[in-house]
Amino acid sequence: MSDSIKIDIWSDIACPWCYIGKRKLEHGLEEYSAGVDALPVEIEYHSFELSPDTPVDFDGSTTDYLAARKGMPVEQVTQMLERVTGIAASVGLDYDFDEVKHTNTVKAHQLIHYAKAHGVQLAAKERLLKAYFVDGRHVGRVEDLADLAAEIGLDREDVLRSLNSDEFLEDVHADQRQAQAYGIQGVPFFVIDGRYGISGAQEAAAFVQVLEQVAGERTEVGA
Repeated sequence: MSDSIKIDIWSDIACPWCYIGKRKLEHGLEEYSAGVDALPVEIEYHSFELSPDTPVDFDGSTTDYLAARKGMPVEQVTQMLERVTGIAASVGLDYDFDEVKHTNTVKAHQLIHYAKAHGVQLAAKERLLKAYFVDGRHVGRVEDLADLAAEIGLDREDVLRSLNSDEFLEDVHADQRQAQAYGIQGVPFFVIDGRYGISGAQEAAAFVQVLEQVAGERTEVGA
């Protein structure tokens, strides 16, 4: 058994709660790691598409999209987005839904797998989420994704080759099949040590509690 605790995370780039959940997890990890008996933690992100039928170039705003998809009045969608923006701000994220470029995320998920193969998956996930929710960048087009990849030190031309050839598309699909096997229907979803599931953007304390429980169980087994 590895000494580290593995956290597998299913999420989507276009999921506002996934970025919020990422920050809350990071806050939890900071608190947990300060403990005397804390074990190292390994994180791996997995693909989940909330809206695989979304076109790459969606004509309209996030408000337009949600109003049409959920059948909600525009005013209600606006209030919902304001609430999410406030929650994001509470964990240090400056969401700008007015500038969000709603798009299909399958290529972005392929880029995250490419980044994993090159040892920078966490950096890629963070850059894509920030690009989408904060910077108003397009994360559905191959050229735009290659630009973002270059910002974290990846070879832009090789990224273009990989995305245009769908090199990691099967890895995306494999993640989605695993999500179905786990019964995951919404994201973010965290699987800790392959045994414990945390659904949604829970508070940092929830992650600390599970990590401490896993570490305690490891100690008992080794006793």
